[in-house]
Order: sequence, then C-alpha cells, then structure tokens
Amino acid sequence: MTTILLIDDDPATLEVINECLLPHFRTRIATRGGKGLELAQLSPAPDLVLLDLELPDMNGYQVCSALKRDTRTAEIPVIFLSSHTDMADIIRGLELGAVDYVPKPVAPPILLARVRTQLRLRQAQIYLADRNLHLEALVRERTHALEARTLDLQRSQELTIVTLGAIAETRDNETGNHIRRTRAYVRTLVEYLLQQPAQLERMPIEEWELIWKCAPLHDIGKVGIPDQILLKEGPLDVGEFEIMKRHTTLGRDALREAECGGDTQHPFLRIASEIIYSHHERWNGKGYPEGLSGENIPFAARLMAIADVYDALISKRVYKPAMPHHKAVEIIVQGRGEQFDPLIVDCFLVCADTFDTIATGNSDNAPPQPIADTSLATGLIRGPSQPG
Repeated sequence: MTTILLIDDDPATLEVINECLLPHFRTRIATRGGKGLELAQLSPAPDLVLLDLELPDMNGYQVCSALKRDTRTAEIPVIFLSSHTDMADIIRGLELGAVDYVPKPVAPPILLARVRTQLRLRQAQIYLADRNLHLEALVRERTHALEARTLDLQRSQELTIVTLGAIAETRDNETGNHIRRTRAYVRTLVEYLLQQPAQLERMPIEEWELIWKCAPLHDIGKVGIPDQILLKEGPLDVGEFEIMKRHTTLGRDALREAECGGDTQHPFLRIASEIIYSHHERWNGKGYPEGLSGENIPFAARLMAIADVYDALISKRVYKPAMPHHKAVEIIVQGRGEQFDPLIVDCFLVCADTFDTIATGNSDNAPPQPIADTSLATGLIRGPSQPG
C-alpha cells in the first residue's frame, strides 16, 4: 500500500491531512525534522513526503536537503507545506528538489489532487526505468532473432510513450487534442523532409520515425509544475515563468533516470530527451533552458518547436483567443531565422495546408481520432517570453 510520510508539528494540520489521506494511503507521522528523517529510512520507504517548512528542531529546507543527499531517500518526492506564499520561498524549495508546494491552511481536495499527481509521476519514472532494463535484457537474450527483437522494442517504446503522454494530458484540461495534433504536424514535416535525398543522410530512417512518435512527450515535464502556475488564468509573472521553464528539465531528467539503468542509450530515449529538453530553444539563441542556437539545437527539437508554436497560436486558451490559420502562418514566417530553423520554416510553408487540415479534423471539441502508426520505412504562445 502507498505510504505518505507527514512531517509537521501542528496537531490541527496533521489531523486534517491524516483524515484526507487515510482512506487512500498509509501514513507515517513525525513532528520533528530529525524524526522525519529516521522514518524516511524505514523499509518500505515512503512513496511521498509532505513537509512543513517550520519545525521545532530544523526547518523544512534542511530536512529536504538531507533527504536529497541520502541515496536511500533522494528519489522520494517532497511536497512543501507552508503558510508563507512568497515566490522566493517556493523557488528555493523547488531548487532543493521539492516537486510541489501546498499552502496552509490545507484544502483537502487540493492536497489529495497534488499528492495523486506526484505519485503518478513517480510511478511513471519507475515504470520507465524498469522498462529500460527489460529492453536491455531483450537485446542481450535475442541477438539471434533480430526481427522479433525489433518488434518487441517498438511495442515497448510506444507503450511507454502513450503512457507518459496520457499522464501529461491529465494535468491540463485546456489542451484538448494538442498532443494528437502536434504529433501529426511533426509527422507531416518528417515525411516531407524525407523526400529530399540530402536530408536522408541526417539519421537512419528508424530515427526519423521516432521523432514524430516521441512528439507526444514534449511537455511531460509539466506534470511536475505546481497547479497554481500550470493552470493560472492569465500571464505568468517573472518568478512563475522561471518555475514553468523547469518543465523542460523535469521531463528530460525523468528519461535520463531511465537511461542510467542500462548499458546503452536507446535512440527513442535520446530523441525523446532532445525534444523534451530543447523544444523551447530558439534559432537565435534566446530560448531556454540553455540558450542554444542554430545547428546546436537538436534537429528533432527544432521540428517540435514549429509544431508546438503553431498549435498554440491557433488554439483558444483562457489568456487568448484562437488565431486564424493564415495569421499563425505569418507569425511562423516572421520567426524564420530568429525563433525557428529557416529550413524547417520553408518546409512548414509547403505543408501549411496540411497543418490546417490536421487542426480542423482534430479540434479541441472533436472526439479523438486514431492515428495510424505506419512505419516510414514501409510506407498564442503567452507572449515573446512565455511558453505555449
């Protein structure tokens, strides 16, 4: 049974939290930071820690740091509890390794939702690591059966992608068919580029195919962004945007953890990591998280960038109306050589009518339509400084 460790010295808060969690989880309780660290090391380890910032013997930051330094507890998600809402305090906690922040007095429905979200993310990370080990075992055991091994790998990869993409969708009820549309846009760009012989030299055909298959994972890191920022109705302030930008790193790190479990780096993990981590980089070097420019930006991320921005432009959000297709095309063209790779913008212009058709057939109000996974081998962003 899932175990939650509560570290708080306020009896009233503990009573509220315990009453909220006990119907669903097992709980351990500590009223001092030192005792909390002891309970965190018991077997089985807790699946999540709810940690008050103000404790009698040490503050929550010290407890969180100690948890993250210990290899036995470093991977346990930590959610801070505090009556303070200063953005600097929230950022400090996230930088120490916390995954979320819940204000006091605690609202049980919000707390339960946040806890379940972080548990789902942790389960996905564990699943991905286990899946990677399984893939490595298959490779070692079936080197004499190449066709069967390849089929197993593809099925495992696609199952992982679908699972993680679905988790990302549960966090944001506004994006509708965004994941479905952007995958189709990226596939359209890939198929057009593959008609050009010079582009075939970039990578094997199987890796071209992985680009569009991995596209649904591009925002998986948003699972780790606090609700009050991810679901905010209106522009993000500077501090909030800094936290939002962390979704690229959170998503990349989840896949990197899985890569550490094997002896080799699977192409689909590498390509997915490139898309997740770098799809907000800009051709002119003014993007994030690293400020990469030009050809230093992974090619898969450059493809994803145009698909993601186009869909953000033509989609309605609480902070903006939907933009007509022709206006979105104009903005993409204006970004040629600034925000976007000129080659991919030129490709986009040729495929623009197909983008419009995909958007119309997969609108946010339309029921999901199946997207065929046929192998290629056989067949308004919130503003200039904010993410879509």
